[in-house]
Amino acid sequence: MNKQEVLKCIKNRLIVSCQARVGWAMYGSDIMAAFAKAAEEGGACGIRATGADNIKAIKERVNLPIIGINKCFSNEFDVYITPTYESAKEILDCGIEIIALDATCRKRPNGEKIDEIVKKIKTNYPDVLIMGEISTVEEAKNILNLGFDLISTTLSGYTEESKDIKSVNLELIRQIKEITDLPIIAEGKIKTELEARQTLEAGAYSVVVGTAITRPEIITQRYVEELSKFQQSH
Repeated sequence: MNKQEVLKCIKNRLIVSCQARVGWAMYGSDIMAAFAKAAEEGGACGIRATGADNIKAIKERVNLPIIGINKCFSNEFDVYITPTYESAKEILDCGIEIIALDATCRKRPNGEKIDEIVKKIKTNYPDVLIMGEISTVEEAKNILNLGFDLISTTLSGYTEESKDIKSVNLELIRQIKEITDLPIIAEGKIKTELEARQTLEAGAYSVVVGTAITRPEIITQRYVEELSKFQQSH
């Protein structure tokens, strides 16, 4: 797909995030590929995935656009979603359609700057859409002229600046919609089908859901906690 075809494919539709860290029960590229296949069968329009191994495995089983990220955790830097150009290149070489980058102004490894990373990607991978992930409307404003093709609310609630956000941030979507025509991808703390729809009503172009679909341990915990309330009252 070219860029316009990808954008048309995901408009007003669901993208499923299939991710698991080392140590989680669902960790493994074969499991991520199975989740992605199940999402495709359920009608998802795209997959969000992290790491070259997972992306390659998913591409073997699923024929959907992929939002690729490369999570690189460090004790020295808060930025972990595709923090450097090399971390981006590793997954760009897998043939993803959209690459997502932490677009906050926080420090990155090697002193790299987000605008420089975007320029390199646009030069070397001109056919890939670039998505900037932010947590506040101020961060969104800061990246409007950097060449991003999409803006995502993924980091809302996960940065120091947005730590008070505990549920899906519909207001952030509305605020971004007022300042740009760039497609807004809603992601983060979306727990129900209604909330997913509400993000589109707020102005989102597309919606990404992960935990509520692909984290069975969290889904199980929610049921257990609700039943525990009954047990405590009887």
